[in-house]
Amino acid sequence: MASLLAVSRLDSMFSNHVVKNKRTIKGVTVMTQHSTSNPAHEPDMSLSNTPKTRQVRVWDMLVRVTHWAVAAGITANLLFTEEGSELHQYVGYIGVGLVVVRLLWGFVGTRYARFSDFFPTPSRIKRHLSDLSIRHTDEQHLGHNPLAAIMMFALWAVIIGLGISGYLMEANIFASKDVLEEVHEILANSLYLLVPLHIISAIAMSYWERQNLIKSMITGNKTVTPRRPQ
Repeated sequence: MASLLAVSRLDSMFSNHVVKNKRTIKGVTVMTQHSTSNPAHEPDMSLSNTPKTRQVRVWDMLVRVTHWAVAAGITANLLFTEEGSELHQYVGYIGVGLVVVRLLWGFVGTRYARFSDFFPTPSRIKRHLSDLSIRHTDEQHLGHNPLAAIMMFALWAVIIGLGISGYLMEANIFASKDVLEEVHEILANSLYLLVPLHIISAIAMSYWERQNLIKSMITGNKTVTPRRPQ
């Protein structure tokens, strides 16, 4: 009887060191057992190759506020305010001011807000175009990718051009007001084209990178999935 109790206790002690793990590999639920007291019996964790994602703060508050404030101003002036009205002018000047703040922030701001992180140099553009064949999000392009950077600089240039031409028209500095009006109209039409293209590109890249880029400009965060080892 004593021997039976001893065996029972040993069996109980051994079973207390056995840990059951439940994990899912490629949709298949797998149960594994290993002894916590013997490292040699631990399972091969290399079977689980799924990269772990993590959240990274990319867009700071100033970037997000200026982005959406400029977007609101563009929407208001293109769709709701009357051309030449005081409200139209004020909204335009505020938009220009916000763009100037964003440009200054590009020199002194946080990592992903700086031009040094996303300025579209030829080498960066070439590398990005070659990377488009691989669906991933890596830290190299956590901020604006080179093509998005070209779009942002184009939008900023057009907005500043609209503000300058609008101011010159109202100030009557130049005798040829018709030329300024034509320039202002060309820039406004350019904005009509760039804004939808910007939105479509953001949606397309969200699908390509499997990440909601519009949401990231609201929350400031992006999800990073490390590349699998080759």
